[in-house]
Amino acid sequence: MTELSPTALAVLTAVTLKKYDVPPEGLPAFAEEMAPLLAAALRAAVDQAIPVTKSPWGSTLVPVLSSRESRDRLLAIAKELEGGAS
Repeated sequence: MTELSPTALAVLTAVTLKKYDVPPEGLPAFAEEMAPLLAAALRAAVDQAIPVTKSPWGSTLVPVLSSRESRDRLLAIAKELEGGAS
């Protein structure tokens, strides 16, 4: 597996520790299989929490959200997936 940033490694580590109680370097095959799935999940979460729209003139509009609003939206998705209320 290629060298990951500390942030990407933290996401991958969270999954391997939750599932196997082992860091990703202890499960290299699982980590390589999981990394693209986590990337897809993160992209889907961002698309839902911070959607990009098109203006009537075709330009891309990104909503202006505070860091707190973005964080709250992403954490609400995580809570829902964990079985909590959204």
